[in-house]
Amino acid sequence: ALINGLSKIPTHQKKTVYLCQLLIRIEKGKNLECHFENDQRISPLESALSFWTLLEKEEIKLEKLHEDIRRLIQIQIVAVHMESGYFKEAAEVLERLFTDSESDKPLRVKLATVIKSKDPYVPLLQSFSYNLMISKIKSYTELFMKENETNFLIQAATKQAESKELGATALQNQTVNVNENDESNLETKQRFVFSIILLRDMLGQQLETGGTKSRQNYCLNVDSSLVWMYINCLLDLNSLQNEEKHEDALACGRRQRWTYKEDLELKSGVREFGVGNWAKILVHGDFNNRTSVMLKDRWRTL
Repeated sequence: ALINGLSKIPTHQKKTVYLCQLLIRIEKGKNLECHFENDQRISPLESALSFWTLLEKEEIKLEKLHEDIRRLIQIQIVAVHMESGYFKEAAEVLERLFTDSESDKPLRVKLATVIKSKDPYVPLLQSFSYNLMISKIKSYTELFMKENETNFLIQAATKQAESKELGATALQNQTVNVNENDESNLETKQRFVFSIILLRDMLGQQLETGGTKSRQNYCLNVDSSLVWMYINCLLDLNSLQNEEKHEDALACGRRQRWTYKEDLELKSGVREFGVGNWAKILVHGDFNNRTSVMLKDRWRTL
């Protein structure tokens, strides 16, 4: 895609590019200081929505999943602004998000009511949470990866590895330390290793031929960082799986009731660090086998 231009590549490769662009924006979705567009009003999630629209145009067989993800992104664009206390901006983004079509009207009206309430923890926003959006997008990504196992980045990276006499066997022995029976984990790490090699070589070529470019006030120069985004996608999906397993284990092991003391610790932490900084609150507070997700859920309950 980088060499030939987006308009000249096959459909499945174009979808890969769009998906990488979508995922890196979703990963930065709650950071309103991060900008991927020239227009500083456009949040990462609003930028992600434009790439989701492009993905929808490339396929028609997953209409229900498409609709669910689109609705979740739209709701979370508003929710993230509200959680940060930007209610005026939330109202402005609502105007940009929706047309005057009848199909959009019910959701538009509901979100307008939520913004007027200035309460980021209303049932609508809790039912269509950020975690649910991540889960749905992850489901879509897994389907995409299954259908496109011979990914062009992996093929290119494999060729680079072979050309430098770093065969797949050597890479597995020296770099990938996993259980031989864990095939899915091995495959993920193989993809990561090959991608790292490709990234290193591409960056080296870029520095040799193009020199250093002036830095813009963006989180990423997305047009020249597709390989990095691809690696980041793999890492994020893997960490999401590990986080889910960890939280499931904690939930199965102990479901202790919240104590009055823990509630006080949580309230004190929110006063000191602010809503959303659950990791900081967890580290500085005195909690009994809690996770940051548990803190967030308890705060909503309170």
